[in-house]
Amino acid sequence: WMKAGLNAFIGRRKKKRDFRRLWTVRINIAARLNGTTYSKLINSLYLKKVNLDRKALSNLAISNPEVFSNVVKFVK
Repeated sequence: WMKAGLNAFIGRRKKKRDFRRLWTVRINIAARLNGTTYSKLINSLYLKKVNLDRKALSNLAISNPEVFSNVVKFVK
């Protein structure tokens, strides 16, 4: 019982890490298609005070590439 509970606890923490890594990879690929890199994009978003989290950016990059490219153009 204890081992299963510990593994479940670890898995819940690991899931958050895995999804953030997935979102980062997706954003980086889409950003490179738009002529920038992940780190430059995130920094530009921070400097322009655009409050889009990585999950939302990742979903934009996949479902609406046109909107994502508009976001990239806005923060450049």
